[in-house]
Amino acid sequence: MIASLGAQAGLAYAFVEREIALSRRYWAWELVWLVYGVVTSLSVAYIGLAAPAISGGATDAAAISRFVLYLLVGTITWRFLGLIFEQMGETIAWERWEGTIEYTFMAPVPRLTHLIGMCGATLVRAIGFSVAILAAVALFIPVDLSHANAPAAIVLLVTGAVAFIGLAIGSAVFPLLWTEKGLQMAYIVQAVVLLVSGVYYPTTVLPAWMQALSVISPATYVIRGMRAALLDGADVGGVWPDLWPALVVGAISIPLGLRAFLWAEAHAKRTGRLKRSG
Repeated sequence: MIASLGAQAGLAYAFVEREIALSRRYWAWELVWLVYGVVTSLSVAYIGLAAPAISGGATDAAAISRFVLYLLVGTITWRFLGLIFEQMGETIAWERWEGTIEYTFMAPVPRLTHLIGMCGATLVRAIGFSVAILAAVALFIPVDLSHANAPAAIVLLVTGAVAFIGLAIGSAVFPLLWTEKGLQMAYIVQAVVLLVSGVYYPTTVLPAWMQALSVISPATYVIRGMRAALLDGADVGGVWPDLWPALVVGAISIPLGLRAFLWAEAHAKRTGRLKRSG
C-alpha cells in the first residue's frame, strides 16, 4: 500500500517537473504575466490613493491607507486564485500546442494522479507569482500590515486554493469538449467569477441576481475573510463564517469537477477530439 502510494506520488511529481520545465522554456511569457500582475496590482492601488482627489472627499491618511489595502488584498488574492483557475483551464490547450495531448491521455497513469500533479505545479506557480507581486508592490506602495493575522490568512489561502482546484478542473472540461472555442469559454467563466466575488468592492453593491451567484463562488468567502484577517486582525475563529462556506464549496466542487473531467475525457477519446489541434 505504502509502495503504491509512493509510486503514485512519484508519477504526480513528474507532472510538476514537466510544468516547471515548460515554464523555463517559455520564461519570456512567464515574465510578461508577472509584469502584468505587478502593473495591474499597482494600478488598482494608485486608484485607491487617488480616490480623495477624484471624489473631492476627505484626505484622512488612515482611511486612505485602509482603502488601498482593501483593494490590494482583493487584487493579490484574486491573482493567486485566478492563476490556479487559468493554469488548470489551460492544461488541455497547452497539451495541444505542444503536441503531447495524445501521449499524456493514453499513458498508463491514473487520471487522478495526473490531475494531482498538475494541481501541485499550479500551486507552485501561483505562490511564486503572488509572492513576487506582493514584494514588487511593497516597493512602490506603503502597506500597513501591523494588524494582520498571518495564520488566519494562510489558512484562508490554503482553503481557497483547494476550493478553486475543483472549479479549475471543471473548467478544463471546455477545451476537451470544444477544441477551438473551449479555452475562451473557460475564460468567460473566470470573468463571471471575478465580477461576482467582490474583488474590488463588497458584494452587497451588486444586483440581487449577481449576489446570488456570489454565494456559490469560493473567492467571495476567501477574499472577505482575507480582508478581515489582514485589515482587522481576525483570527481563525473570527474568519470561520467565511472559512466554512469555502470548505463546503471545495468539498462539493472537487468531486464534481473530477467526475465532469473524466466524462469529458471519455467523450473526447470516443469522438477523436484528442488528436485535433485547436
